[in-house]
Amino acid sequence: MKLLKEEKETILEGLSFVLGISLYALCFNLFLIPNELVVSGFSGVAIVTQKLFGWNNQAFIYITNFILLWVSFIFLKPETTKKNIVGSIMFPLMITLTLPMANFLNEKLIRDDFLIILLFSIILYGVSSGLIYRSGFSTGGSDIIMQIINKYIKVGESKSMIFANSIIIFIGMLVFGFNKGVYSFIILITSTYFIDKIMFGISDSKVFYIYTKKVRKIKKLILQDFKTGLTIIPSRGGYSLKKGHMIMCVVSNQDYYIFKEKILEIDPNAFLIINKCYEVNGGVKRANFHFL
Repeated sequence: MKLLKEEKETILEGLSFVLGISLYALCFNLFLIPNELVVSGFSGVAIVTQKLFGWNNQAFIYITNFILLWVSFIFLKPETTKKNIVGSIMFPLMITLTLPMANFLNEKLIRDDFLIILLFSIILYGVSSGLIYRSGFSTGGSDIIMQIINKYIKVGESKSMIFANSIIIFIGMLVFGFNKGVYSFIILITSTYFIDKIMFGISDSKVFYIYTKKVRKIKKLILQDFKTGLTIIPSRGGYSLKKGHMIMCVVSNQDYYIFKEKILEIDPNAFLIINKCYEVNGGVKRANFHFL
């Protein structure tokens, strides 16, 4: 059963990657190239080089991915390189395969309203990137450079990616104009909403950490009024060194505001930490969570 579960997860990861990289390639052919939107990575550089030197964008991506794949073999671990191989081959291949579909859809699109084009670009770019990241693969290219920087210079991949993409967008701005650069930046920033939703899911609940001196009353409120479970954690103040208790519990988003107000009614001096909760498993009161 365990092996079957692992095989199922592997299949789902593979399907997620194939769907994600297909949508990413379609977004590249359908929205980014025709509208000269330089968003990120070597796909963005390919749009710039095509404009400046007339180089075919597909050929550019094939060549750079092939070169960087050898760089990955030399500088990165075999496990990392295996996933880079798949992305480095699949991304340019999908650009070629989705081009006829993009050309067909191009004729059907209404390009007079650029805001609609921008909206679809954000959605397609964000959804495709989220699916790729969730699968654990990459598209090769600039992702390989980020991995090398992370390994040898000890700079986080996210920080180095933001820096690299900012430079690429700035270059695109110089080539295609200020407005196109702003639009590209908007796509890059706002698409993170869809990436987060796909990677982490939709938060249906909130987790509360409550430090209070009125533990019994708040425990009674949680168990009787909201009919959910809780965990009482022994704590000690970092400054005062006074011992106390912290309550941890999960409530649905619908009960968030009421629950918060009820706690502050009982103890106006309660210290609250509230975070989004994406997943809840187990617990003695699990059946009471209607959002599971």
